[in-house]
Order: sequence, then C-alpha cells, then structure tokens
Amino acid sequence: MAISGIIDTPKAAATNSVATKDTTDTNSVQADQDKFMKLLVTQLQNQDPLNPMDNAAMTSQLAQLSTVTGINKVNATLESLRADITTSQSSAAINLIGKGVLVEGKGIDLNSVTGEDDKVTKSSVFGIDLASDSQAVSIEIKDKAGKTVRTMSMTNAEAGTYPITWDGTKDDKTVADAGSYTFTVSATSAGNTVTATPLQLAAVASVSTGSGGVKLNTSLGHFAMSDVKEVL
Repeated sequence: MAISGIIDTPKAAATNSVATKDTTDTNSVQADQDKFMKLLVTQLQNQDPLNPMDNAAMTSQLAQLSTVTGINKVNATLESLRADITTSQSSAAINLIGKGVLVEGKGIDLNSVTGEDDKVTKSSVFGIDLASDSQAVSIEIKDKAGKTVRTMSMTNAEAGTYPITWDGTKDDKTVADAGSYTFTVSATSAGNTVTATPLQLAAVASVSTGSGGVKLNTSLGHFAMSDVKEVL
C-alpha cells in the first residue's frame, strides 16, 4: 500500500476492568416447580374417583411444566450473560479514560505543540474507516471558509481503520494556522465507489452507565463503546 502525505499512528486496544453485576434469583425456577407440583397433587387428591384424570392430560401438564422450567432457565442464563457483558464493557470503558478515540465525525483540531527545544510545531490526528479494499483514496482538508488547504491520498488501501496525522502543512508548503478544520474522504476501487467514513478524535473524560448501557463521555459528546473505531 502506497501512502502519500499520511503518517499512521500506533494502535492501542482497550482492556479489562471491574463493574457491578446484577444478581439473579436462583430460586425462581425451583419455586415455579414447587407451585406446579402442589397444584398437581391437589388436583389428584380431589379428582372424581369415578372419572379420574386422563393419563394424556397429566402427561400434557408435565410437559408444560418441563417447557416452563426450560424457559425460566434460559431466561436466567441470558440475564447472567447480559450482566457479564455489561461488566466487561464497563471494565473496558474505564480503561479508556484519559485516552483519545476515533469516532465518526469530520472535524480536525490543529494544535500548536512546543517541543523541548522550544520549537513550535503543529499537530492534529483524525482518521478514516474503509468498508472494503480501495485502489484510490482522496482526503481533502478544508478551512472554515470551505477552502481546501491540503489534499492527501492513499493507494491500494486495505479495508479497515486508518489513524492519520496532519502537521499543518498546506498544499502550497506554508503552515496552516492552529484552529478548527473539516475534511472529506472519498474512495474508489475498479471505478466503483467504496464506503469511506470520516473519523474525528475525541478525548474520553469519564464513563457512565444506565438504561442505555455504557457511555463514554468525551469532548465531542456521549458515545457507546460500539461507536469507537480506534483507540489511540
């Protein structure tokens, strides 16, 4: 893959942490069985001796008990799995606090960076996500007036997420002012358009949980774990 005007940044992965797990009433299935058996015994004790319960009816009721018991066990297992997944997501999310993540968005923040030698440079990070392999990818960075200040390109890019660093250099070799920019991305393969999603850098400040699941609270707003395409 040939890349022009792009510096790829290292990738990082989210890891585990600890969250509170909801408990399930383990006695609910046994309680349902006990209730059913009491009803069945009562029914047998009070049946008409001259017209006893049909064997087929008893078999049908026992089958119903087995079905209900099985469904309750499945529900208990699913609830346990849901709690485990929530715990795992909370654990991974907590480890993202203080890190940068790439989420869908078209914004770029070009910042001034002062090095150890007091030399001031410019730096920004954004990204793209390609749905499939692309022969040609074009990225246009634009200022607030909508004017293109820098064009980048990639060739023979495989499907996946690409973090990109821009040092502020414009197409005319001058350095752009620090501030907010936007960008667009287009990709093609064999003359056909490839879905290319622009990604914006967001800083994770905190994590919250609720009925909507685990949420990352970032400088750009609230995002679910599934919205994160890359961790930097």
